[in-house]
Amino acid sequence: MSAFDLFIQQFINGLVKGSLYAMIALGYTMVYGILGIINFSHGEVFMIGAMVAMTVTTLLIGMGMSTILSLLIAILAAMLVCMFTSYTIERVAYRPLRHAPRLAPLITAIGVSFILQAIAMQVWGLEHFRFPDVLPAQRINLFGNVGVTMREIIIVVVSFVMMGGLFFLVNRTKLGRAMRATSENVNVAGLMGVNPNRVISATFMIGAALAAVAGVLFATNYGGKVHFYMGFIPGMKAFIAAVLGGIGNIPGALVGGLALGMVEAMGAGYISAEYEDVFAFVVLVCVLIFRPSGLLGQRVADRA
Repeated sequence: MSAFDLFIQQFINGLVKGSLYAMIALGYTMVYGILGIINFSHGEVFMIGAMVAMTVTTLLIGMGMSTILSLLIAILAAMLVCMFTSYTIERVAYRPLRHAPRLAPLITAIGVSFILQAIAMQVWGLEHFRFPDVLPAQRINLFGNVGVTMREIIIVVVSFVMMGGLFFLVNRTKLGRAMRATSENVNVAGLMGVNPNRVISATFMIGAALAAVAGVLFATNYGGKVHFYMGFIPGMKAFIAAVLGGIGNIPGALVGGLALGMVEAMGAGYISAEYEDVFAFVVLVCVLIFRPSGLLGQRVADRA
């Protein structure tokens, strides 16, 4: 493969991976933008989405339902379960700590993450399940040795449609205006007629829906292995993407996710795929040292 072909192929790989990171990172950045906390349990919500979708898809296909219809129903089920899970997390774990010292919700988030892993382990066991082959995998040769699969095209298109829908919601709807007002000042937003509790719960649920879809797309493309621990690494990388773009900044999550995907893909192509995870954490260290506010800065006030 020529140098140019290698670059384009890795660029495509980075776009696919980065779009998934961006979808998960939006959950981190929205919660931080409103509450000023890092929801480290978000990676486990991503995992639950993949596990639920795998279970529903397998059952429906076994009952004779078409593959595409089974996948659509499974994605809807995963979104509903993840939204309920995130609503419960916010209501039970985070709301009582809203005015506590900043360290308390951080420790709670880590604890919730372990609880969700334990619940998933009890429900699905320790096995590594294979996600059914529901998306077309045929490869389309673009030129030379460069190609892309239909599965990867679907992943990128669905990811950008979902993120575009979120941007529309935040900037063009009543709920979006309430979210932006709450992120600026919760107390003032309450005086203006906004229900902060409802807005915060909605924010958690929207982020969970995006994470559920990302979990399904991730499971269908990367080996199809679904297990109770699968959310940790993608969740951490999505957090890095949010920090890279500027945590609390929604466009920053998109930019950070795509940038991190590109860094990983180029590092894997030109150095070694064995160090793919290392590249992500090197990026995190560099960002924290040289530009702590991220590539696009931070639009919300830091309430630390």
